[in-house]
Amino acid sequence: MEEYAIILDYLPLGRPDDERPLYKREPIAFGIGEKYFTLIELIPKKGVELKPYERVYIGKEKRDKIEYIKRRITYDELSAAAKSELPYVVEKIVEQNEKTFVDFFNKAGPITTRFHSLELLPGIGKKLMWEILEEREKKPFESFKDIEERVKTIPDPKKLIVKRILLELEESRERVGRGKYKLFVPSYPRKRR
Repeated sequence: MEEYAIILDYLPLGRPDDERPLYKREPIAFGIGEKYFTLIELIPKKGVELKPYERVYIGKEKRDKIEYIKRRITYDELSAAAKSELPYVVEKIVEQNEKTFVDFFNKAGPITTRFHSLELLPGIGKKLMWEILEEREKKPFESFKDIEERVKTIPDPKKLIVKRILLELEESRERVGRGKYKLFVPSYPRKRR
């Protein structure tokens, strides 16, 4: 369960596609969980104005700014403003949790006998994967900068992680092939129809 979320967008008059009269609508905020990158719709407490990039507590204890979590949402349900802020917020979360993502480079293993989880990162093929594996055998990576210095051909490792997280958030659940593997964003059960 997520403890904190970063606000992506705040709609003081509610969703524009809400067909209820204005006086019945409630303010709404779109957020992303810091730990599992869960996209959520939040209802703020009365009189609370939220701003993009604001960090809010959404855990089980007493919440200061959030009344309740309305629901978990998909990428397609985000507002246009929330979609445009998403890459910057994800990058900020990755920077703040650098050790976790560097550990991914140190501990990532094969998915099948012919396919390695490092290959799921955009821009990493077999040759670059073997380079990363050889370098981490010598000594575990300590930071994104360390990865860049020791594996010369790798593009910015932080950007690779951010791109993969965004891909996982944008993908629909029906995708097959490499799209079915999730590294950083958990898969949630499909809604029954």
